[in-house]
Amino acid sequence: MIEGKAVRLRALRAEDAEHQLRWRNDPEVVRLAAAGDPSFGPTTAEALADRFARILRLDPRESGVLTVEEKAGGRPIGMVDYRGVDPYEGVAEVGIFIGERDFWDHGYGSEALGLLVDHLFGMFPLHRLELDTWSGNTRAARAFARLGFQEEGRRRDAVLLAGARYDRLLFGLLRREWEARRRSVPGAPGAAGATATVG
Repeated sequence: MIEGKAVRLRALRAEDAEHQLRWRNDPEVVRLAAAGDPSFGPTTAEALADRFARILRLDPRESGVLTVEEKAGGRPIGMVDYRGVDPYEGVAEVGIFIGERDFWDHGYGSEALGLLVDHLFGMFPLHRLELDTWSGNTRAARAFARLGFQEEGRRRDAVLLAGARYDRLLFGLLRREWEARRRSVPGAPGAAGATATVG
């Protein structure tokens, strides 16, 4: 378990499927998340059970999915994940979504992603982390920038959503940038002075 001030990250459990099912069938959650991740979208309980069975067998040295819980009440509010850990190249991809709408725009996602970034740089010999979103998801792009991710490029008109074209935004964060941020921004997610513990 990885704990911050307002959220904790914990191992995925089979019972988390009921929350995922609700989030993946919420049109607004899907609209924001699906363009960033084509595999995210409406699903059935049976299909999600199969997906969870595969996720629970993942090798944590290569990829993983963690549930984001709100600390005060222990309510699952979203997920973070990492994949493609390459210890030779020193690169991995990360992702996040907050499925509970009443937790949007309150910093929960930023803190959760910051905890994951801190954990990954602490556990693996990584040089950089990567993620992407689409140009219509301005909330995600702002959160990534707040954590120190740099927009490194865009694939123009690469996302088709409801008949409209959007750019895919590509972000990267280097270990040295994260470490400098930890030293200079006390109390920020993953920063020196934040109450993040692993247990």
